[in-house]
Amino acid sequence: MKTVIRKSHTAEQQIYFWTATINQWQNLLVEDDFKQVIISSLQNLSERQLITIYAFVIMPNHLHLIWRLDAPNGRESAKGSFLKFTAHEFKRRLKASGNLEHYKVNAANKQYEFWKRDSLGIAIWSRNVAQQKLDYIHANPVTGKWLLAKDDISYRWSSARFYEFGEDEFGFLKNLFWEFDGD
Repeated sequence: MKTVIRKSHTAEQQIYFWTATINQWQNLLVEDDFKQVIISSLQNLSERQLITIYAFVIMPNHLHLIWRLDAPNGRESAKGSFLKFTAHEFKRRLKASGNLEHYKVNAANKQYEFWKRDSLGIAIWSRNVAQQKLDYIHANPVTGKWLLAKDDISYRWSSARFYEFGEDEFGFLKNLFWEFDGD
């Protein structure tokens, strides 16, 4: 029997470019309140030394991270904990606002689904690949259809200012290039 590795497979101690998309590409992450749910989860997992975050951007219907899963959270992966925690918080907030029905699914194991299955995980194996993925993440809010800010460093919900000015207002960012170049 052949083992199939899902594209979302991420191993511990490996750096990944990882994309998670809101189910059916809905714009759940437009409001800052929902973006803050993501930030809070990343802060918590980082403080507990379960993940290392090198870069991120939160878009209206998806997010990109460059991260490393450092340790499991009990019996589940840190990635699983992130997806589960954010989904529970999204559900709680949407229920309170009366907008939960948009995320209803017909599934035997759940009533609502917020994250699309099989998130994309691409291993970063070189400094060149790291630079390409970092550039892509930071350009995301100001290219294509989005135009969420006048330039990449003006978009608050990203790590662009960290790489441009050394500012880490979120308190969890580590410099990706230290992994390839040293401190």
